Amino acid sequence: MEAPALVAKWLKESSKTVVFTGAGISTESGIPDFRSPGGLWSKYDPEDFTFQKFLSSEISRKNYWKMSTEAFSVIARAKPNEAHLAVAELERMGLVHWVITQNIDGLHQLAGTSRERIIELHGTCRTVSCLQCRKQWAREEIHEMVLGGVEVPKCDECGGLLKPDTISFGQAMPERETAEAFRISSECHLFIVMGSSLVVQPAASLPVVAKQAGARLVIINRDPTHLDSMADLVIRGSCGHTMRAVLREVREDREARE
Repeated sequence: MEAPALVAKWLKESSKTVVFTGAGISTESGIPDFRSPGGLWSKYDPEDFTFQKFLSSEISRKNYWKMSTEAFSVIARAKPNEAHLAVAELERMGLVHWVITQNIDGLHQLAGTSRERIIELHGTCRTVSCLQCRKQWAREEIHEMVLGGVEVPKCDECGGLLKPDTISFGQAMPERETAEAFRISSECHLFIVMGSSLVVQPAASLPVVAKQAGARLVIINRDPTHLDSMADLVIRGSCGHTMRAVLREVREDREARE
């Protein structure tokens, strides 16, 4: 059986399916992986953007907003690709029950995946919050302020520091989202990795938790990962191309049954 047909079969057999996505799914929408050649960390030193430096240094805050605004300018133009759209369609069909993502770009939501079924482990760049009073803004509003010359935006309510709702180096992972991700991974029947190198912890442990609890594990990624030997199926290639083929198999199977 061809790989897409096998994934389609396993989707049909699973009553709890988790899709776990990393940077590789969004590179197909034109968003460079921060760690890849040409990504932000080839231009900036990530050690300069720790949460502690953001809190303690005005210069660090200025550099952070310069870097973050550059990144958001790219993300704001990006559109969901075939992989995002396929995941959303499979959710509407009742075949995908949760999406856990390491990505901060919000493309799953733009593709139509239900917000209540998405766990964003590293936060989102689509909103900005005050670190003091927690007032929140749409990112576009603050983005325009920075482009207009405001180097370090401050809260108009309390004067506190504003920061995109992403998890920075040295910043604690969101407790509720992390706990929920581990819980559903331990209860699922099928765990599908898309576009993740599976090196960033604690997220990289989720496929292991799922597999050890008895789930089937599928890894779709352009490059090898250290968990390939654990997987029930490894597909080396484009997330978009693969998921288009999987969705086609699912649709054809449903049409044949009608």
